[in-house]
Amino acid sequence: MRAPNDGSAVREPTGAFDIEEKFVVALASSALFDLTESDRVFRERGEEEYRLYQREHEEDVLNPGVAFPFVRRLLSLNGADPGDRPVEVILLSRNDPDTGLRVFNSIAHYKLAISRGAFVTGRRPYRYMPAFNASLFLSANEEDVRAALRDGRPAGQVLGESLDDDPSDPELRIAFDFDGVLASDEAERVNQERGLQQFLDHESANAPLPLEPGPLKHLLEEMSRLQRLERRRVERDSNYVPKIRTAIVTSRNAPAHRRLVTTLRSWGITVDETLLLGGLEKNRVLEVFRPHMFFDDQRTHAVPAAAVAPSVHVPFGIGNMR
Repeated sequence: MRAPNDGSAVREPTGAFDIEEKFVVALASSALFDLTESDRVFRERGEEEYRLYQREHEEDVLNPGVAFPFVRRLLSLNGADPGDRPVEVILLSRNDPDTGLRVFNSIAHYKLAISRGAFVTGRRPYRYMPAFNASLFLSANEEDVRAALRDGRPAGQVLGESLDDDPSDPELRIAFDFDGVLASDEAERVNQERGLQQFLDHESANAPLPLEPGPLKHLLEEMSRLQRLERRRVERDSNYVPKIRTAIVTSRNAPAHRRLVTTLRSWGITVDETLLLGGLEKNRVLEVFRPHMFFDDQRTHAVPAAAVAPSVHVPFGIGNMR
């Protein structure tokens, strides 16, 4: 498949806007597109051969990657009016601009409204998250993700391959694990260090006390803000159907769920679905909810989930020590 060579691209309209008011997601090209072949060339033949390969193939359209359905639906939340575009997606790439041209050619081919980015020629791209007001960084590069989290930046590593996606499905469904993702790993530490019964006792004793935020708490806040904007759209246009649906998929069950509820209430956040599994395999419910992105801090959950849903590992907390 070849990209059009007419110079066309999706561009932001002229005119100033405040990026601080937008929900911004940053992602590496490895999250948006399938770069399996490109990575093989880099590993086997080195950087210079990789540059030549990308230049020779820069008009060849890349296939969608793990985060592609999530990004496409996220951008669909923007309206036609420049004042009704609360979402922005930016590219943060380890490439230099020359070798990154293939990625933007592919972005143009798929008509994705992505026009901003940073090309850092081998350095850590997540450093530019604050400059772009980004609430999340997605990459297939585990070391970049771990470095971002160590620096206090919300980040996750996409896993597996792109899954079949139904383009006629307009919803954007996002699922989160709770402990170590939305909330801190305080309770998970008790579970791993002292066992299940001590965990249950600890959570019952502390049920009135909200947990500290985890790395993706702000991301859930931003999704909740977008849902409020959708409800306002319904007030203006009764034909508008809200697109975002959120879920928490947790190994907690009753009575440990009480502290989860306490924590969400203290944040002023509600979710559409809360699935309390009590140790059941998470794929059992993910196959029903069918999220376009699932975030979990445990690889034992995130890796199997990648077979049924776009999956992101958030290497945070006690289960991810190195």
